[in-house]
Amino acid sequence: MDRAELSITVHRSGDEAVLRLAGEIDMLTAGQLSTVVNEVLADPPPRIVLDLAGVTFCDSQGLGTLVVLSRKASHAQSLLVLSNVGDFLLRVLDITGLRSALMIRNETAL
Repeated sequence: MDRAELSITVHRSGDEAVLRLAGEIDMLTAGQLSTVVNEVLADPPPRIVLDLAGVTFCDSQGLGTLVVLSRKASHAQSLLVLSNVGDFLLRVLDITGLRSALMIRNETAL
């Protein structure tokens, strides 16, 4: 079994930082995500966008991390926004009641 991996690329432009995530957000990678977001929050932009288009899995540790990071961003006067959230993750957020705790902006092509 392969070890879960998460790659994160950070792009800052204007008033936002976009973090593109690819892979799994779980107990093995949640710390990595926290570290990167905390680095961005050292000089907080008005908005931090987590682009989750490449995320293939998210466990309970990952969900908890997203909520904690959203709160940390709020305390730093920044807004954490999840974009391109997959159907599987939207369903989990609905089931757990966490969808209302997170800002979600999905661009859907019509």
